[in-house]
Amino acid sequence: MRHLIIYAHPNENSLNHNLLQTVIEHLTSENHEIIVRDLNAIGFNPILSLEDMKGQRMGKVSDDVETEQNFISWAEHITFIYPIWWTGMPAIMKGFIDRVFSYGFAYRYDQGIQKGLLKGKRAIIINTQGKSHEEYEKIGMDKALLLVSDTGIFQYCGFEVHQHLFFDKADRATPEDIEEWKKVILKTYRNLMTL
Repeated sequence: MRHLIIYAHPNENSLNHNLLQTVIEHLTSENHEIIVRDLNAIGFNPILSLEDMKGQRMGKVSDDVETEQNFISWAEHITFIYPIWWTGMPAIMKGFIDRVFSYGFAYRYDQGIQKGLLKGKRAIIINTQGKSHEEYEKIGMDKALLLVSDTGIFQYCGFEVHQHLFFDKADRATPEDIEEWKKVILKTYRNLMTL
């Protein structure tokens, strides 16, 4: 299977990077084709410019956006790995979506009806967060995060979201917590391969 991993965290020593390595090692051991796009490492420009917006409506995108769209077109499965910061995705990931999930590539409207153009692609989303699950449930943030990302972005563009993993209290994670999270990730990928 062709796997694309889109990763957003600037620190190579972060928990997110540790989880990224877990995914890479597992997919490599299973002989899958893998491409990793580390948005910070490649210096992806997250700013949606006026030029980008004009081009999207004419079906034209910049070279850096076309490169990322080609990777998405190539992939059968896409994993998104990023922390939850200020109850949302990091700016670089949001900017990636703003620029790369463009009109005519990720979605379009036919006679006023929205159509996701990335149908047939599966996604796994892996997030870390500082707040506990209980804190987010109490204020409804758990549902809001799913609504904004899974429904409002990924499913809107046609993705089948296979799993969205939230690892909580990440800033206080023990080595035992991290090992348990890695087991959850490995189980998620094994389940994906049985579909």
